[in-house]
Amino acid sequence: MAPLPHPLSALTVEESQAARDAVIAAYPGSVIYFRNIFLREAPKAEVFAFLELEHSGKLTDETPRPPRFAQVWCDVGGQEKKAEYVEAVVDLATHKITATRSHGVGQHASLSVDELREVPDACERSELFQAKLKQFELPPGFEAIVEPWPYGASDHTDDGSRVFQGLVYAVNRKDNGPDSNFYAYPIPLIPVMDARTKEIIRVVEIATGGKDDPIDKVGTRTTNKIIEHCRPAEYCPEKLPQGVRTDLKPLTVIQPEGASFTVTDGNRIDWQKWSMRVTFNPREGAVLHDIRFAGRSIVYRLSMSDMSVPYADPRNPFQRKQAFDFGDGGLGHAVNNLALGCDCLGLIKYFDGLLTEPDGTIETTQNVICLHEQDDGIGWKHTDWRTNRAVVTRRRQLVVQYIITLANYEYAFNFKFDQAGGITIETRATGIVSVVNIDPGKTAPWGNVVSPGALAQNHQHIFAARIDPAIDGMNNTVVQEESLPVPMNPKTNPYGNYYEVAQTVLKKSCGVDLAPERHRVFKVQNRDPSKRNPVSGKPVGYKLAMPATQLLLADKQSIQARRALFAQHHLWVTKYEDDELYVGGRFPMQGMDEIGGVADAVKRGDDVEDEDVVLWAVYGLTHNPRVEDWPVMPVEVLQLHLMPSDFFTQNPAIDVPSNKDLGSQSVAVRTNETNGTNGCSC
Repeated sequence: MAPLPHPLSALTVEESQAARDAVIAAYPGSVIYFRNIFLREAPKAEVFAFLELEHSGKLTDETPRPPRFAQVWCDVGGQEKKAEYVEAVVDLATHKITATRSHGVGQHASLSVDELREVPDACERSELFQAKLKQFELPPGFEAIVEPWPYGASDHTDDGSRVFQGLVYAVNRKDNGPDSNFYAYPIPLIPVMDARTKEIIRVVEIATGGKDDPIDKVGTRTTNKIIEHCRPAEYCPEKLPQGVRTDLKPLTVIQPEGASFTVTDGNRIDWQKWSMRVTFNPREGAVLHDIRFAGRSIVYRLSMSDMSVPYADPRNPFQRKQAFDFGDGGLGHAVNNLALGCDCLGLIKYFDGLLTEPDGTIETTQNVICLHEQDDGIGWKHTDWRTNRAVVTRRRQLVVQYIITLANYEYAFNFKFDQAGGITIETRATGIVSVVNIDPGKTAPWGNVVSPGALAQNHQHIFAARIDPAIDGMNNTVVQEESLPVPMNPKTNPYGNYYEVAQTVLKKSCGVDLAPERHRVFKVQNRDPSKRNPVSGKPVGYKLAMPATQLLLADKQSIQARRALFAQHHLWVTKYEDDELYVGGRFPMQGMDEIGGVADAVKRGDDVEDEDVVLWAVYGLTHNPRVEDWPVMPVEVLQLHLMPSDFFTQNPAIDVPSNKDLGSQSVAVRTNETNGTNGCSC
């Protein structure tokens, strides 16, 4: 018998097909609409015990392997039976379903790309939509285009049906071809499609007024030539009226001796002293497992859990404009196929992913994750002023990256590992801001006019990373650390310069906030007395440093806030439970409340001191658009940092070579000018 794949490797095509076949066999005569098939990870306790044996070299052929499971998300129905959403867990050893789950009343399964694609087709055949559209006079060469969107939060007046909506624009096909930027020409209509009948059930007309117009009135426009005042805003280089810059010379990343990382066993990465495994799934994207440095365990599992993008336009129906870009639909079909020399530079290893078609066909999508090294400036340096000897090392990083395109926006997610034992979680937001039509000469307090006739609405991007630490083992403690002033006093602070470093152990699951004025950080420690740092005598640990970004601004009684409770705190600490992965719950789509998310996990009141804990780190952008964000916004960058804190006995990067980069040259030399001496003496 062939050995089982590693428990922390993604499903193979064969395993995925076997899971599909098991579900088909379990529901004979049913019509099955497959949404996703991907790895259901084995219980953590079993996997971690296996990993300890693996890393200690004690695995044998007789060592029990953790079981392999697949999870299959699908709709099961028939000609006389309404389709029911099912999440089935398939034991890949027996090819039998071992557990099933469905959503509750008022909850909806995540969307599929095929469902979204129905929206433009439904608009094309809808007499209601076409009649609404005909009230507008589009210039010659322009045609309407419908971009599908999740419906957002259900309103109290909704009947709970599964629906989708569309945003409508005009595109200049005649003059600017297939890649013309249609976002520059918003049309004030939102069609809503019933997902079951595939019919447009209503078309919402959107107000185009500004700050002096009533927000509860539709339309203040005096003309049907709705995009006459709009202007083109192209971004493809061949369409730019000013052309592209001509004074930028090539900058090439060359690694003449090859990459410093290796990839074995399909998904195991080794680089410097780091080791880890990477998988891809359609709900979270890239997931990193069993992250270790010099053989010591640091993180069991690391991933992005979800994000919410609420919009602040108070006019109906924009109170519903709130995407959960992971939970609403996953990101499998939104993930980019990364291009060589564009999205990643240098010597690159790509990883593919598996996606599921509605009929259960397993498709391989290429290059969904890229792995590469990059220079990140100086790593450490010191100059002895007595001898003028400068020793300097470069800070090199290993980067695991994936990028998703969700309608108008792009997000690049990077997990970066450095030679000093640090991990950076980085998010880059770019793409095109979501705009609505606004009357000529008007402005609005809920957005900014970024182009004539195009109002970019104020909004937030609130992300949540899930960090499952394993600092030298599974049982860890989270400590809140603050640096606090101490009043001048003759006993402990006679000169007034002393400040106190105060630590508070988080004993129960909770949500906590950052406080920059108190330098509040959080440390994950292993408090086993036998594992204390031999130099400092303190518990070994890692520190989480986060940006103190703004949390959700919507009123706490609003549906926007109720369905994104995770966005109420910067950090949540919970006790680990298998398959508890999604910060906003499994079924946020069209939800009016967050159900089964991190807030509910905290309500259990679990003990989290010296336990198997999970950290949910929340951070984001409050994006009040600028004209400079148009037509495509420059990236905005957010970073979280996990860094060792008394985990090692010295700087773990002290042994990084301080070699000069022999490819670097002085500009003066290349231009035959006089060159000064090089002060770097490595």
